[in-house]
Amino acid sequence: MADQLKGRTVFITGSGGVLGSTYVRRMLAEGARVVATDLPGHRADALQDAFGKHKRFRFYELDVGDEAQVEGIFKRVLGDGWEPNVVLNNAAITGELLMGKGKGFPDFADTTVEDFEKTLHTNLTGAFMVARQMDRDIVGNYPATLVNVASMYALNGAHHPIYDGMPFKNFSAYGVTKAGIHGLTVWLAGYWAPRQATVNTIAPGAVFNNHSEEFQRRVGELIMAGRMAQPDEIADVMLFLASPQSGYMTGQLVNVDGGFSAW
Repeated sequence: MADQLKGRTVFITGSGGVLGSTYVRRMLAEGARVVATDLPGHRADALQDAFGKHKRFRFYELDVGDEAQVEGIFKRVLGDGWEPNVVLNNAAITGELLMGKGKGFPDFADTTVEDFEKTLHTNLTGAFMVARQMDRDIVGNYPATLVNVASMYALNGAHHPIYDGMPFKNFSAYGVTKAGIHGLTVWLAGYWAPRQATVNTIAPGAVFNNHSEEFQRRVGELIMAGRMAQPDEIADVMLFLASPQSGYMTGQLVNVDGGFSAW
């Protein structure tokens, strides 16, 4: 649907990743104004290079784990004349990002409290702080929408054998935070309902990001569709959740996983 987001100003955290940058591109194509945020670095630079000249695009540096930055972000955006009425809580740290290139993944028994809590702080506490700031600066002033981004592993256990011999593993804290994200959704959905705000969770499945053929094969065997998702297939559903057409939905978890969670 052309221009299904016209009149919407969409605020996105973690905008520089594979899904985040796809959301930015698709939201702009559907007529939205897009406020993209991410940490400074090559992902932020790539966003600016790709979309910086677009008149409906604005970028702000933001660390969702930094309380002071989160507390000031909507005031900055509003002060610049942009009124976000859709917020995508998309920022997250994965095990791959946490460990960094060239570092081995620890077994569960060797997982440090520091690494576990860092993941919790970014993925879950960060989402809470963004939502809390919405409550302070946006909710109640005009109708608003929050979409929290979870994962196929939010309410389903990881299939650990598919990671055997791979350069990455499924990190325990990631699944824990993604389950918590939906807990935040259902709590906020009821709390904000009297103030014309809806809150939903999207749970993307396995998204292709230059994975090896062997990993694609292993994952595909667990999915009814038989393959990993393309980023635009997740964005198709995100567009609906960010649009007025989803106005009667709140407190819901929408799986976009090719049938993974149905088996």
